[in-house]
Amino acid sequence: MNWIQVACMGAVLVLSGCASTENSSSWIYPPMAVPLQASIQQEIQLSRLDQLLLRSDIDDITRSKMFYERGLINDSLGLRDLARVDFTQSLNLKPDQSNVFNILGVYYTQNTDFDGAYEALDSALELDPTNQFAERNLAIALYYGQRYDQAYEIALKHYNDAPMDPYRAVWLYWIGLEIDPIKATEQFRTQYQQRVGEDFGWELAGVILKETPDDVFLKEIISGTRTNLALAEKLTEGYFYLAKRYQYEGDYSDAIALYKLAMAGNVYEFVEHRYAFVELGNIYKALREQQEQKIKEQAALKSE
Repeated sequence: MNWIQVACMGAVLVLSGCASTENSSSWIYPPMAVPLQASIQQEIQLSRLDQLLLRSDIDDITRSKMFYERGLINDSLGLRDLARVDFTQSLNLKPDQSNVFNILGVYYTQNTDFDGAYEALDSALELDPTNQFAERNLAIALYYGQRYDQAYEIALKHYNDAPMDPYRAVWLYWIGLEIDPIKATEQFRTQYQQRVGEDFGWELAGVILKETPDDVFLKEIISGTRTNLALAEKLTEGYFYLAKRYQYEGDYSDAIALYKLAMAGNVYEFVEHRYAFVELGNIYKALREQQEQKIKEQAALKSE
């Protein structure tokens, strides 16, 4: 299984147990959950909705709700193109759905169609100014679209609305790094030190700040998780934010491996799974630009 060997490259996964000898290689799996699969309940729900949508005696509001429900199931199974079609059809029948605009905004962000993302998420917030998910996703879309000042303004408001929410602090930190890294780090460290409760998000903050060693963090996930679903969800988040830390430090090889691990559990509904694609694209773009610059410098030296 070559991808396991690729995943084991780099220092961060050495701590998970990758080892080699001069004459042979012994690959020990990094912490992983069994990838999530479609359940019989989901398959039955899809079949039932497919049949109901064929009926001609259903009013538009009910049909809109059915398209939305089928879109959610398709989304949870990673069938995002089918989900997007369902959500669009739901909006055509009932345009005043903030939650639908929100998830379409996430899709556009994932596909780096930032203008589409801004429009969809703005619509979500116009319909429901209290939609906290849309507010956070708008800040993230602006962040990935490199509109950092606007992203930070929205992320700061979002954080101030619920300062005990670790995920708001985490995203405020990532966005703040693009504006003032020293201030962002000091602020994030203070927020971490003043944390209340045992939310897993604060454990993520601890490993991002290196308050918790990587190996200890992963071992605690394994020892403290009782179900495969919970394990898949925690590893998706853990690997994603570890990857972002390594990426920010310029360690692209480890970041790439970790982003792939973040997607390995098939937790399609988590933004960490969705945005791992965006981050990988950004890394590959950065590496390509580095290579092009290196070629230009070598050509300039030869011409001297």
